[in-house]
Amino acid sequence: MLSLDFLDDVRRMNKRQLYYQVLNFGMIVSSALMIWKGLMVITGSESPIVVVLSGSMEPAFHRGDLLFLTNRVEDPIRVGEIVVFRIEGREIPIVHRVLKIHEKQNGHIKFLTKGDNNAVDDRGLYKQGQHWLEKKDVVGRARGYIKPVYFRFYQESRSVEDRNYLFLTLGL
Repeated sequence: MLSLDFLDDVRRMNKRQLYYQVLNFGMIVSSALMIWKGLMVITGSESPIVVVLSGSMEPAFHRGDLLFLTNRVEDPIRVGEIVVFRIEGREIPIVHRVLKIHEKQNGHIKFLTKGDNNAVDDRGLYKQGQHWLEKKDVVGRARGYIKPVYFRFYQESRSVEDRNYLFLTLGL
């Protein structure tokens, strides 16, 4: 029913109004893309903002937290640092803490990660035969975060009515 109302509104517009609406939409989309690409250049990360998707880093980060990343080539990776990395064959990046660093004589660095809330390191997550991550696997390093308030309320709501009330108040 919503789509029919939308089509009726479009049919009632004259050509100038329709072009204006399409142009405004295009400007919004292109502005968002320019901001995202600008953040990529400034931070050096292919994904300057990521959302935590699991509870493996609790209590430091919870599901829904937004992490701000940088990925400067000149900054060395350190033990205890929180990195976001991508494993070959997996689409979704993982947010975990650097547990150990292995440096070779030639200066090549490999490192091992682990989620704060996990019992064991991440070697079981890496691709078959891979025991360490390399700098090329890193999407970025956490430099800051935001805990969205609405998501926390959603997680803690006990009933469907509570969640509906939350979405109603967010819409106002």
